Amino acid sequence: RHQTRVPGDAAMIEHLFDVLLALLITWLGWRAVTDRDSLRAVVTFIALGLMLALTWLRLRAPDLALAEAAVGAGLTGALLLVSLKRRQSRPEGNPIEPGKEES
Repeated sequence: RHQTRVPGDAAMIEHLFDVLLALLITWLGWRAVTDRDSLRAVVTFIALGLMLALTWLRLRAPDLALAEAAVGAGLTGALLLVSLKRRQSRPEGNPIEPGKEES
C-alpha cells in the first residue's frame, strides 16, 4: 500500500493533535473514575468512548472505531444512564433484594 507523506508543518500539526488526543483520553479516564457526581462521571465515560473511537479512526481502523462508538459510548453509556436514573428514583434505604423483581 502506498502511503502519502504529509509535508513538515502538517505532520507536526498531526503529531500535536495525537498528543493532545492522548492527554485528553488520559484526563477523561481519570475523571470518569474519580468524579463523585455519578451523572458527570457517566457523561465523561461517554465522552471517553467517543474520543477512543476517534483514536481508532486516527489509527486507520474504522471497524474498531464504529464498534467503540456504538458499544463503548452508545450502548454502555445508555445502560449506565438508565441504571443511574433507576438508582436515583428509588427511595433511600429501599434496595432491591437479590432475586426479586422491582415493581
